[in-house]
Amino acid sequence: MDATFESLALSDGRRLDVYVSGPDGGIPLVAHHGTPGSGLTGGDLERAVHARGLRLVTTSRPGYGASSRRRARRVVDVVADTAEVLDWLGADRCLTSGASGGGPHALACAARLDAVAGCLVIAGVAPWDARGLDWMAGMGQDNIDEFSAALRGEEALRTFLQSFEADFRAITPAGIVTSLASVLPPVDRAVLSDQLGQDLAASFHEAVRISIDGWLDDDLAFTTPWGFELSEITVPTMIWQGDLDLMVPFAHGQWFAAALAHARAHLVAGEGHLSLAHGALDAMLDELVSVL
Repeated sequence: MDATFESLALSDGRRLDVYVSGPDGGIPLVAHHGTPGSGLTGGDLERAVHARGLRLVTTSRPGYGASSRRRARRVVDVVADTAEVLDWLGADRCLTSGASGGGPHALACAARLDAVAGCLVIAGVAPWDARGLDWMAGMGQDNIDEFSAALRGEEALRTFLQSFEADFRAITPAGIVTSLASVLPPVDRAVLSDQLGQDLAASFHEAVRISIDGWLDDDLAFTTPWGFELSEITVPTMIWQGDLDLMVPFAHGQWFAAALAHARAHLVAGEGHLSLAHGALDAMLDELVSVL
């Protein structure tokens, strides 16, 4: 099914890129993209979501694609935007998911949106101030450099990200492997050789088509207080994490498994950041749908 695109006018005057596909009567799965990323998800996720009778709903977060920037954006700010998307859809119940940088945003919705019945987090980044977690330990050098720049502030981070901007606007699957070499173990490089590589490249193109503001604001939001507490989450929350992940280290998944009262943790040996969902997407979605 082809996705319907809407540049949704929000109540504060901003616009948000929204993509919807699947059966009209299906419960929405609101999927939050990674960092950098966009609402363009690719066919594999769409097919898997539609096969379970769900509507797939994605957005490009503020600053990505043509979505208006929201300066000083916090992770929790995604809740208000998502509530407006659900109102526009006429939906009073949904599931939510988030991969990588989308993980915190899915958790925010699970904490603050009554409509959310269940939450799936795939290799999601943990809070910067997570007690007992050495946040950057185990990350590849590219991510260490990126988040170190974020800690120095917006100007330093913008300078760092601008060095990638032109490449990401036209990147190929092979180029992803080259550009992100330090954060891609062999299992992740292997899955980039098929459709996933094409889908990820298309998402990157759209993410930085106009600016790097979304990427920048994500990184700043991750390294400052998120604006909500994990203790607010009372819905079933599935945590999936691979032990070979060099983008979001395995320790982040272990931390979530211990910190979330309603966590169903899958800490998987032999999987990386990208390979995890590539091989286990059906199992992830089956478990998520089971909460309905």
